[in-house]
Amino acid sequence: MGSVHPRVLAALGRALSLELTSVQQYITHACLADLWQLNEPAALFRSEAGAEIQHSERIIQCMLSLGVAPAASQLRPVSSAEDLEGLLLADIQLENDLIFHYTESMRFCLLISDHLHANFFKSLLEEEQQHAAELVKWLKVLQGF
Repeated sequence: MGSVHPRVLAALGRALSLELTSVQQYITHACLADLWQLNEPAALFRSEAGAEIQHSERIIQCMLSLGVAPAASQLRPVSSAEDLEGLLLADIQLENDLIFHYTESMRFCLLISDHLHANFFKSLLEEEQQHAAELVKWLKVLQGF
């Protein structure tokens, strides 16, 4: 594989940081749901954590294939809340941050005609959009809409 634009490498590193932040947050939210004796939400949060672990693994595989050592530069602190609604709102925000990052990364790759990585970011974008939509649906059910 030829050289990869440094900004694409930076986008991969940032993506890994955001995905690992999501894993940490979803696991924390699952543990909080356990404490609140909300078994179904706890299981759903664990499922989301698993999906984010899979994304992290795909990013690491991509970075390794480029000869780059994976390094998540910075994990955000976990966003917490006093109730399930607050946890969902925090998770929706984090999913929206991932959606924004993948959208911008895909656009940049298309701008420089790096279609391989544009497609990589696009696939992650579509999965995060689905995650966000599911969380919004869950929140609406919880709020009685």
